[in-house]
Amino acid sequence: MVNHIIFVLSLLAFTCALAFASDPSPVQDFCIADPASSGRVNGFACLDPKLAQADHFFLSGLDKAGNTSNPLSSSVTPVTVAQIPGLNILGITLARLDYAPWGLIPLHFHPRATEVLTVLEGSLYVGFVTSNPNNQFISKVLQKGDVFVFPVGLIHFQQNVGQGKAISISALSSQNPGIITVANAVFGSKPSIADDILSKAFQVDKSLIDYLQAKFYLIRIQ
Repeated sequence: MVNHIIFVLSLLAFTCALAFASDPSPVQDFCIADPASSGRVNGFACLDPKLAQADHFFLSGLDKAGNTSNPLSSSVTPVTVAQIPGLNILGITLARLDYAPWGLIPLHFHPRATEVLTVLEGSLYVGFVTSNPNNQFISKVLQKGDVFVFPVGLIHFQQNVGQGKAISISALSSQNPGIITVANAVFGSKPSIADDILSKAFQVDKSLIDYLQAKFYLIRIQ
């Protein structure tokens, strides 16, 4: 009987661990990030809560457009613990995304967060790809006021398909969602992945791999 109870409790603990496999819930009101501290936890060390001020939970300027004068014709303005120290341990971040006509947020994924995107202006073509073995491509054209969800860990993109600029806001379910841009990770890694490995993986000639690696190296050092 005792062994049975232990087994059930162990199973419940394992199930709960799976169910909450994301940013942990806070066990205090807040933990203002203290970047000056040498201590590190799963996030930043906490400033003394008695020193809390409104500015620790505040950011202005998100109404200002980002600079889209770049090869992708897009810009990301993050709202993370680096901009708002009071976000530390709260399990959420934001980002403003600006797109010039045909501007692109390229294929990428967030290893630790689901993303909820809301279009504020313009028209966006968005999509994501499901995991193996199906690799189903799910996409949609969004208009102002539309909302779209990118599940955690899945490759996705956004592109402006309107005639004018586009703006969107994304909320992400982690204080540190991470971002891995597929092309940069594959062709711009440091040090580079051997071209024979990439050539075999993509079933293309090594000369094409060398060209892409050189191109992304130039992008990386600019």
